[in-house]
Amino acid sequence: MDKNILGTNAVVQIAMVVHDIEKTSQAFADFFGVEKPDWFLTGPLEEAETEYRGKPSKARAKLAFFPIGENLSLELIEPDMEPSTWREGLDKNGEGIHHIAFNIKGMSEKIVALEKNGMELIQKGEYTGGRYAYIDTESTLKTVLELLEND
Repeated sequence: MDKNILGTNAVVQIAMVVHDIEKTSQAFADFFGVEKPDWFLTGPLEEAETEYRGKPSKARAKLAFFPIGENLSLELIEPDMEPSTWREGLDKNGEGIHHIAFNIKGMSEKIVALEKNGMELIQKGEYTGGRYAYIDTESTLKTVLELLEND
């Protein structure tokens, strides 16, 4: 396996898939002693251009974020029932850790390099100000990786 493919080892996000974002957000807010963050819904297919396993997907999810360090956040994800890596993870493994995320530059090049190392793209899409990609690294790293590229 190639070394340091991403060009960074700084994790910026730990994400969990959950059945009930309101309940789980409140539990974390109470645990951390902070206000419960508002959740928001990811964009529709026309906006997010979501692709899951190479095909367009109408998948959407409720997201809530907690800052848990200087440069780290906890993301909670409540997926809808449409095909997505979030839904797949929740159905297959139940609630819990879904991915760890890294800020990167050169999304296309990073995806190609990861795929050359047997780490396949699962899902990708756009968000206001950038794009994301989920990479299947479960067999080697025991979790999914998310690449985040901000404009």
